[in-house]
Amino acid sequence: MSESSRTVPQELLPPDDLHPLPLPVINLGHLSLDSAIRSGVVNDIAKACRDRGYFQVINHGISQSVMDAAVEAASDFFKLPSETKEEYDTSSKDSISMSRAFLKHYAHPLGDWIQYWPHQPPIYREYMGKYAAEVRREGSQLLSVNCYPKASQGDATIGLAPHSDYGFLTILLTSCRGLEVVDRSTNIWKTVQQLPHALHVHIGDHMEVLSNGRMKTVVHRALLNPEEGRISIASIHGFALDDKVTCAKELVDEENPPKYKESSFSDFLDHLTANMDNKKRNFLESLRI
Repeated sequence: MSESSRTVPQELLPPDDLHPLPLPVINLGHLSLDSAIRSGVVNDIAKACRDRGYFQVINHGISQSVMDAAVEAASDFFKLPSETKEEYDTSSKDSISMSRAFLKHYAHPLGDWIQYWPHQPPIYREYMGKYAAEVRREGSQLLSVNCYPKASQGDATIGLAPHSDYGFLTILLTSCRGLEVVDRSTNIWKTVQQLPHALHVHIGDHMEVLSNGRMKTVVHRALLNPEEGRISIASIHGFALDDKVTCAKELVDEENPPKYKESSFSDFLDHLTANMDNKKRNFLESLRI
């Protein structure tokens, strides 16, 4: 399994901009206030999805202790001896992993899948399970737990090549800076600021399909941190395996015909299997009409 559906050839990368990107920050706590403030928050989320494809959320209701415990469980897993981790596929065997080790597992319904999660370290299932339950709302959920080494002098600095995610939304928890996104206004890579207790949210390919192109998937990558190794936990959300995603009928008319074919997560997996040797495979492009 891979979260990658849109990859960008390295030779086509825009130049880096060392200045951090000022992200829209959405205070989800305001959703519980009066209707005018709630409406403003909803409008801010919609604007961020249309204009940028990403934003950060604060006051999201997930305790810092649950987030810290999930990062601790992930870090402890990747510190296990190689022979212990051999039971799980933690190697970089996809077209976008440059320096990362990763572990991917389904997380919803949690009771159906947690038995297949690592049983070592002992805290893994408990701590990661609590975080998975807190960050999920509905549909399917795939956790991609990633470990990036500390950047070494002379080594490549890219830990995960440019790509977009297949689902509707990805909610990302990271232990330190390293995430970059392409800023649409300049087509330049921008570093994402690491705000305390914030979660990064970005739009996936199926949200672009559902919105009939009004919302755009975001291309992002991971850089190695020169100061420390980095843990990231991406919670990728979408419909169930065989549920079809198509352009919302409310957004289709004579002037705006459907721009994408319908597809499911199962179709995405089939596409990856059929294109394993093609590093420029692009699921979203295969859906365009």
